[in-house]
Amino acid sequence: MTVHDPIIAGAAAKRFAIPDDTAMLRAAADLAREYAVANPKIYWPDMLASALVGYAGLAGAILIDTVPLAIVSGLVAMLALYRAASFIHELTHIRKDALPGFRLGWNLMVGIPLMIPSFMYEDVHTQHHARTRYGTANDPEYLPLALMKPWSLPLFILVAALAPVGLILRFGLLTPISLILPGLRRKVVAELSALSINPAYRRRAPEGAFRRQWMWQEAGACLFALMLVGSVFLLGWKPLLVYMAVHSGMTVINQLRTLVAHLWENEGEAMTVTAQYLDSVNVPPPSPLAAIWAPVGLRYHALHHLLPSVPYHALGKAHARLVTALGEESPYHRGNYTGMWPLVGKIARSTMGRR
Repeated sequence: MTVHDPIIAGAAAKRFAIPDDTAMLRAAADLAREYAVANPKIYWPDMLASALVGYAGLAGAILIDTVPLAIVSGLVAMLALYRAASFIHELTHIRKDALPGFRLGWNLMVGIPLMIPSFMYEDVHTQHHARTRYGTANDPEYLPLALMKPWSLPLFILVAALAPVGLILRFGLLTPISLILPGLRRKVVAELSALSINPAYRRRAPEGAFRRQWMWQEAGACLFALMLVGSVFLLGWKPLLVYMAVHSGMTVINQLRTLVAHLWENEGEAMTVTAQYLDSVNVPPPSPLAAIWAPVGLRYHALHHLLPSVPYHALGKAHARLVTALGEESPYHRGNYTGMWPLVGKIARSTMGRR
């Protein structure tokens, strides 16, 4: 993609040329050593409570006949299940032995019932953090959205709204068919097995222990998708449609959160760690709603790119320490923003100049 706007091109060129700030990186490294311990007494209650509240809300939305109360119950389900689903991000970074049983528990309670088993994100998201991959064509989670056409942003959100339909087809239809068609299986693994936004990204076939995890998780999601469709014959359409509406709303919120997780101004060149940080976004307190639309530490996305090994419950403390330790001249302060909508407006204005 070629940049035609000289102002945008100049800004992008400056971003590529940003050198690493050694003081910021050194301070971040010190905090990584201090805070990189996942606390099971925080992870388990948070995940379990989010899932239980979410499913209770989903049941209420299905069973309650009073429309306003059913809508409120559905909104509770959407937000709680969104928080529960967001733990998939933590699973990609925590050490295998840090939280015994958490990966299994999350998949059984959240990943499989929402048809987003952890294999869809594990071994994918870590590529987004690779020093030489971030923002390049090989990054599964990057598109230069700020440099694309205006219609790309509505399309970006629309695709997310259709996620439950796509997931039912992926697991309920393509999984069983691909087991008897090797060519289709290769395509499903390469192109339809990652929670990525880069349409050019292709996955390698899994190997070893990860392949075994992939197999049982995919089998579980397949069975759930088939049961979900089959429930129409026993329970009618309402449970399926409510489930899909809640799932769609949850995915749209996440897509909006993804839209403002970065500035999306890189066209494929490798970037320094500091440049990657400045292309990413923190929305720290006192922003009142960020903990809802960017839960489980996702409000500190730029900081997370500096401290990928630090668990979500320590990011707020790490942020406060860095704000205090680093002077106003530090680039760290330029990665902090006030909320979602100013960022959406910033990206939208950038695309409007490319009609």
